[in-house]
Amino acid sequence: MSTNRQRKRQLEKVKEELDNCERPLFFFDDDPDGLSSFLQLYRYKNAGKGVVVKVHPVLDETFLNTVKDYGPDKIFILDIPKVSEEFLKKLKRPIVYIDHHSIAQHEIDNYTYFNPHIYDEDDARCVSYWCHEIVNLENNNEEDEANQDKDLWIAMVGCVGDWFLPDFKDKFSERYPKLLDKNINKPEDALFNSKLGKLARIFSFILKGQHKNAVACVKVLTRINDPNDILEQASSQGKFVYRRFEKINKHYEDLINSATEKVPSGPVLEFLYTEKQWSFTSDLSNELLYKYPDKIIMVCREKSAEFRCSIRSTKHKLPDRINKALTGLDGYGGGHQLACGACIKSHHFKKFLERFKMELS
Repeated sequence: MSTNRQRKRQLEKVKEELDNCERPLFFFDDDPDGLSSFLQLYRYKNAGKGVVVKVHPVLDETFLNTVKDYGPDKIFILDIPKVSEEFLKKLKRPIVYIDHHSIAQHEIDNYTYFNPHIYDEDDARCVSYWCHEIVNLENNNEEDEANQDKDLWIAMVGCVGDWFLPDFKDKFSERYPKLLDKNINKPEDALFNSKLGKLARIFSFILKGQHKNAVACVKVLTRINDPNDILEQASSQGKFVYRRFEKINKHYEDLINSATEKVPSGPVLEFLYTEKQWSFTSDLSNELLYKYPDKIIMVCREKSAEFRCSIRSTKHKLPDRINKALTGLDGYGGGHQLACGACIKSHHFKKFLERFKMELS
């Protein structure tokens, strides 16, 4: 059987699992890709509950009470790179895990796993892309097709927010020419020079801050059918989401201005900050990489005696360098080849920084 056919069969299996449940619980990552993935599956199913994983870097046993309180008949895990084996074993429910980070090795029953790396090690297309593929597999009737087609914009927000332009980009540009010019062919240009990119930032920022505020915004997003409701504040739901974004965006603008105030001449652009309430490491690193593509970007936020870092490059493969720099230190890291995260205890951060820069020389 061909690789493409194997991949399609696994996507069909995921859709079958989604179709054959009544009370799904969705755990999703706290970024535009994770949020878009949840919205697509939830709006297709029109049932279930979403839980944004924004407190811990790992989906683990601390979320068991959430499962117990909701009582789902099936659990979906979306765009979360690390999941505890013990957590999965204790769920005692069918599990569907869709991801695009390093392949997870879990030996448990009632487990369906999709990761594009299984079929092509270089295929890192994001989870929101695959959720778009899943909900559009073999539409059963015209009503289904219409319902799914309206969520094209949600899929695009997740893809662009993950620095990726999908093969349905042209279709989106035809439908929403004011949101994405058809001549934009680079994800970074879409992210930072289009209204679609602004939507991706909105999706990112509304997940920040207090959990209850993030939950309220996500709930409102499940009911919005037109992206212009948000961008033009054309409905009460759109105004609610946009006002939340505006409040958070003020803090971000202060930080990006500080980060670009004095750019070093060396190969590494390093920006450390101690914002207590808002975490912008990923957003800052992406924009700094766009502005300074020849530099390795390191944005690190200190909180609770540790530094949480977002590291980016356009040409240097990062995971091995980060892991070598962390050897023997109190920390961990990982991610994609050119975009990684790392978490290091404050007392070891200086040593990590020295080692990482040596690995780049």
